[in-house]
Amino acid sequence: MRRSSASLHFVQALNQTLRRLPPGEARRLPPGPRGLPLLGNLIDVQTDLLELFERGLREHGDTVRFRFGPFDFVVVHRPEDIRTVLLSRAGDFRKSPSYEGLRLAVGNGLLTSEGTFWRRQRKLMTPAFHHRRLVDFCQTMVTCASECGDGWAAAAAEREGDEGPGRVVDLHAEMLSLTFRIVGLTLFSTELSEKAGRMGPALATVLEHVNHVATAMLLTPPPWVPTPRNRRFRRAMEVVDDVVLGIIAERRRSGEEVGDLLGMLMAASDETGEVRMTDAELRDEVATLVLAGHETTAQALTWAFMLLSRHPDVERRVVAEIREVCGERPPSFEDLKALELTGRVIDESMRLYPPAWLFERQACVDLDLGGYFIPANTLVAVSPWTLHRHPAYWENPEGFDPDRFSPERVAARPRYAYLPFGGGPRQCIGVNFALYEAKLVLATLLQRFSFALVPGQDLRPDAAVTLRPSQGMKMWVRPRTST
Repeated sequence: MRRSSASLHFVQALNQTLRRLPPGEARRLPPGPRGLPLLGNLIDVQTDLLELFERGLREHGDTVRFRFGPFDFVVVHRPEDIRTVLLSRAGDFRKSPSYEGLRLAVGNGLLTSEGTFWRRQRKLMTPAFHHRRLVDFCQTMVTCASECGDGWAAAAAEREGDEGPGRVVDLHAEMLSLTFRIVGLTLFSTELSEKAGRMGPALATVLEHVNHVATAMLLTPPPWVPTPRNRRFRRAMEVVDDVVLGIIAERRRSGEEVGDLLGMLMAASDETGEVRMTDAELRDEVATLVLAGHETTAQALTWAFMLLSRHPDVERRVVAEIREVCGERPPSFEDLKALELTGRVIDESMRLYPPAWLFERQACVDLDLGGYFIPANTLVAVSPWTLHRHPAYWENPEGFDPDRFSPERVAARPRYAYLPFGGGPRQCIGVNFALYEAKLVLATLLQRFSFALVPGQDLRPDAAVTLRPSQGMKMWVRPRTST
């Protein structure tokens, strides 16, 4: 296991903090909460990070400076500043040290790599995610969602009681399982949950550790310290690597051409046809797709079902649209364009509960943002959680209104006011895959079932690597009667 580079970033940030800042009004630092000596706002991270960011925006404005130990952490909300960070001056930023936890799991994949290597990998991988390549995967998405529903229907029939047919499920766990199955079949043509018997539990351990490292920040031992937690993580990663590298090796030996994402990535080459990914590079990109792909879509679907259960008027409209477009047959790729309201529900759900709720960069040079001086090595962040609730860009920002994503209203908003998949050259490569999957799964399950929250739950989101319900999400799932 490679020693983390976070210590180097720590020293750089500490030197920058101690450096004498240029004088003058135009070089002033952004405002923000004072925090504690040395620790700054680090304790608040462990209590309620979302509320800390909300309070920062409310009390200090669009550009807010927090202090997390030796790091200055600036959150920007003005779309023009966000565009500067993610697009026009993207080359003046690098990934923040917070991505070290992810790098432990996904290596040097697209999510964590930088510079020339990232550009090369992105160029090699982009054709595999063109929407024409994703058409065949849509049937797999619908089939997996339908089979998930078949399991619910069978269990509901067996357990019919005083409240009628239906069953209580942890919808969050169900969506994680469903999207994990989809990513296995579309990426590998393989049932990952059955592969080596331990892949599912191992991946859950890896995700839990990555989430822990991301939220603990400076308060966790480095990965080379043999703590029980670090040892569990290493054992889980050995399982994940054995399965992933085993699949790659078997595909190399067989020479079989399979129309899945792995086959496309193995065949990808540069203009000369000579540069292809090594097995180690494939491993990192595949691990990135497995971890990031299934986790984020599962969160988006979970929050969408919750919001629809709280807004039955919108749910009725969505079900009516699905029945009008699809009748009694399952949805398909050809239906995606016509399922307009269904798509707007996904968009609005990701506005209120963005799975990727925070993007971080580290400034490589001194620069100005929003009239404030941002010294080199400052961590600069965009938080879709607060950006998507900003009253300057969203009317009734806490309300659930899918119609705010009508074409006319979208065109009237600044481009960088809505960022569920990031922006600029590093926007998520799987955006079309994720949107197709979320839309088809939502339509397939809503066509057959109604969903109702079990009362009395704590549904506060947990702001880890992705935005997930902190205690799961119990819901009654009942077969929907045909009309």
